[in-house]
Amino acid sequence: MKIVVLDDYQGVARELGPFDTLTGDQVEVLREHVDDQDELVEALRGAEVVVAMRERTAFPAGLFDRLPDLRLLVTTGMLNAAIDLAAAAEHGVTVSGTVMSGSAKSSNTAELTWALILACRRHVVAEDRALRNGRWQTTLGTDLAGSTLAVLGLGRLGTQVARIGQAFDTRVIAWSHNLTPERAAEAGATWVPREQLFADADVLTVHLKLSERSTGLIGAPELAAMKTTAILVNTSRGPIVDETALVAALTTGSIAGAGLDVYDTEPLPAGNPLRGAPNTVLLPHLGYVTEAGYRTMFQQVVEDIAAWRSGSPVRVLTA
Repeated sequence: MKIVVLDDYQGVARELGPFDTLTGDQVEVLREHVDDQDELVEALRGAEVVVAMRERTAFPAGLFDRLPDLRLLVTTGMLNAAIDLAAAAEHGVTVSGTVMSGSAKSSNTAELTWALILACRRHVVAEDRALRNGRWQTTLGTDLAGSTLAVLGLGRLGTQVARIGQAFDTRVIAWSHNLTPERAAEAGATWVPREQLFADADVLTVHLKLSERSTGLIGAPELAAMKTTAILVNTSRGPIVDETALVAALTTGSIAGAGLDVYDTEPLPAGNPLRGAPNTVLLPHLGYVTEAGYRTMFQQVVEDIAAWRSGSPVRVLTA
């Protein structure tokens, strides 16, 4: 059986996943992202099993038409908006996922969120570059203690970030469409109206799921309502923030900076204006990228394949 693992950027799939237990199978690992669909079809020709890393490669309805040998599609995570699950079912393709658990589930994205917050507030990247170029102390940092941390989306990740904010002695406020004052209080935050969330924020951090309701939720009006000293941090999904409006806000100085781990198009294209925007810290979607997290994902990928081969697929995703 031919198995193809897509988008293994770091080249760690074989090291962290027990693929050698799949005796007799041909396992191919592609480290480079294949953006062109014709090239992707050629790369997957003859593959009965394909492993997709998160949403790096899309599987729209039309692609299933061109992959007649595909029988199992494994995605890391239990949600993947880039896979047309209905089309997979129509073509007889089982789709299985993986479940993050333990310390990796509870900490990885929240930790990276705070890495971006601290990097932006204390100009870590700018000062590192300045020091390497022979300069010393070129910026003034901004204290977190006594500032207002605004959390947009107070689910599991937002709650993690909010609780860390309390340790930094910040005032934590929160809003989302379904958030109640009682639920906010349970997380150590104060519920505020939507408009106040943007107006009061010294740090605005985004933790919403991408949906029709959240796409473009932060646009030019919301950015204009923020303080000129405020920063925006997004470790959720790129399209929640209007990229054009964000670039304009950063360029004109209507907000002080941004720390981003997610983008409309990933990998971030070479000509994207965000690459040249001032006062930014840009990371390549690292929120979930930790050794513990990857080890869990690839272990379960192999479990999914073995279970499917035995006729009892597990962690099956349906439309």
